[in-house]
Amino acid sequence: MNPTIAIAATEQTRQQSILSISDGDYSLLTDLYQLTMSACYVGESLERSAASFELFVRKLPKGFGYLIAMGLAQALEYLERFQFSSAQIDALQATGIFKNAPDRFWDLLATARFTGDVWAVPEGTAIFANEPILRIEAPLWQAQIVETYLLNTINYQTLLATRAARLRDVAGPEATLLEFGTRRAFSPQASIWAARAAIAGGLDTTSNVLAALKLGYQPSGTMAHALVMAIDAKEGSEQAAFKAFHRYFPGAPLLIDTYDPIAAATELAKQVAAGEMELSGIRLDSGDLISLSQQVRSILPNVDIFASGDLDEWEIAKLRAAKAPINGYGLGTRLVTGSPVNGVYKLVEIDNIPTMKRSTDKMTYPGKKQIFRQCKDGQFTGDTLGLATEGVGLLEQVINQGTRIKADDCLATIRHRTDLSVASLPTTLRDINYDKSTPVNISPALEQLTQSLKAKQSSRSLEQ
Repeated sequence: MNPTIAIAATEQTRQQSILSISDGDYSLLTDLYQLTMSACYVGESLERSAASFELFVRKLPKGFGYLIAMGLAQALEYLERFQFSSAQIDALQATGIFKNAPDRFWDLLATARFTGDVWAVPEGTAIFANEPILRIEAPLWQAQIVETYLLNTINYQTLLATRAARLRDVAGPEATLLEFGTRRAFSPQASIWAARAAIAGGLDTTSNVLAALKLGYQPSGTMAHALVMAIDAKEGSEQAAFKAFHRYFPGAPLLIDTYDPIAAATELAKQVAAGEMELSGIRLDSGDLISLSQQVRSILPNVDIFASGDLDEWEIAKLRAAKAPINGYGLGTRLVTGSPVNGVYKLVEIDNIPTMKRSTDKMTYPGKKQIFRQCKDGQFTGDTLGLATEGVGLLEQVINQGTRIKADDCLATIRHRTDLSVASLPTTLRDINYDKSTPVNISPALEQLTQSLKAKQSSRSLEQ
C-alpha cells in the first residue's frame, strides 16, 4: 500500500475512535430506531405526512411541585444545523442494517434540512406534568429523527434549572450560589449544559471556566486541599499555603478544613487583625457545617463563610433552619445528578388526524395542545391543558418552516423569568417535599376529543 494512503487510512481510523462530539455529528446522535422508522416511513410513502410531536413529562420527580423549562436554545440550534454528510451516509450504509431500505431514504438524508415549525414555552417558565414544553410540526420523518437529541438536551437542562431554582428558593436571594458540578456531570458536554441551566435557574456563576467564558460570566472558585497539602509538605505549615495563594490571588477565599478548621481560622484571624492579610472568605467542605460555621463566625466575624460538600436543597434548608451563619454554597454532585426528568416525545397528530397512546400508565392526550395559565395579581392560580385551537397560551412559535422567527433570550432574561415563575407559585408547590398531584385541568374540548378517540379505538379493537 502507498505509505501516504496508509497514513491517511490510519488517521481516519483514529478520528473515528475519538469520542468527542462536534456540531457535524449531531444528526447521528440519535437512537437507531429513529432512522429505521424513518426508512420505513419512506418505504410506505408516509415520510411527507404532516406530523405533530409533543415533548412533555408524565410525572414530576418525587418531591418536585414544578419544573423549570430549559434547553430550548440548544434544541433550536440543533434543528437549524440538522443535516447528514456524505461520510455519515456512507457509514450508515456500511453497517448493513439498511440494506433493504428504499433508495429514496438515502436521497432524503443527502438533502436533509429541518423544514418544520416549532412551538415552545419560553425557557425559565414553570411547567407541570403532561404540559408540552415543546411541539414539533414537521414532515413525519424529520419530526421522528430529531426526538433523541431534543429529549437529551431538554430533559437534562430542565432538571438542572429546576434544581437550581429550588436551591435559590431555599437559600434566599442574598446567598451566593456557585455551580461546582463539572467533575460529576455525565459528560464534558453535559457540564457545559449544567452550568448554563444552573445559572439560568438562579445560581450566580460556575467554576467551569469554559462554560463561564462562553456564557459571558466570571468563573468562580477557591482552592483544593491538594494545594494546602503540597505546600505544607514542602514548607512546613498550612499558613504558608494560604500566604502563597494570596501572593498570586490577593484576598481570595481560602479552604480551611484540610486539617483543623478552627485552628486555621484562629491563625487567620490573628493575621487579619494585625493587618498582615486581607481575606474575603473561607470555605468549609466537610464536618458539622452548623457547628463549624458558628465557631468560625465567632473567630472571623467579618469574613464570608462558604460551604460545600454534597449539598442540596434539603441540606441547605437544614442549615438555614439551624441559623448556620453561611453566606454562600458550592453546589456540585447533587445538583448535576439525581432523579431524572423523564420527558417523553409522542406523536399527537398526523395529517390532521389526532392520535393518542393508551398503554397502561402511559396514556397521552391527543391533538396539538396549548397551556392556558390563570394568574391573579401575578400569582399562579392554575393551568388548563387544552387544544391549540382554543386560543393563545404559553407555547409560542419559535421556528416557522425551518426558519427561526424568535431570537434566543439572554441568560439574564431567562433567570429573571425563572425568578418570577417560582415567586408566582403557591408555597405548596414550592415545598421541597411536595407530595401532591400536579394542579393541571383538562379543557372540555380536549376531554371530549380524548373520550371520542378512546371510543373509536375501542370500537376498532372489537371489530378486529
